[in-house]
Amino acid sequence: MNLKSKIKTKDSNNNQRGQLAEQQANRYLQQQGLVLCDKNFRCRSGEIDLIMRDGDCLVFIEVRYRKSSTFGGAAASVDQKKQHKIRQSAESYLQQKQLNTACRFDVIAMSQEKIEWFRGAF
Repeated sequence: MNLKSKIKTKDSNNNQRGQLAEQQANRYLQQQGLVLCDKNFRCRSGEIDLIMRDGDCLVFIEVRYRKSSTFGGAAASVDQKKQHKIRQSAESYLQQKQLNTACRFDVIAMSQEKIEWFRGAF
C-alpha cells in the first residue's frame, strides 16, 4: 500500500468516526430534550455539525471526538479559529433561513470513555 492509499484510508476512517460521533451526539441530545433542525450545514465559512432547538433557543453544536486526551482532548480542539468559523457559519444559517432568535453555541466532546456536553461553550 502506498502513502497516498494510506492517507485516503486514514481520512476515510476519520470521516466514518466523525459521522458515528455526530449520530451518537444527536441521539444523546435528543434524549436530553433537544430537537434536531439541521445537520452538517455547510457554507463558505465552514460547517456546523448539528443545529438543534432547546426550547426557544437555537443551538449550534460542534461535535468533537478524540481517541485520547494526549493533546488536550476533544474539547480543547475547539480553538479560537474554529469558534470564529462556527460563528460565521451560524450567521450564514440565520440569514439563509431568515431567523431572528436566541442562539447558543455548544460543544459535545467525546472520547472512548465518555460524552461531555458544554452548554454555552463560547
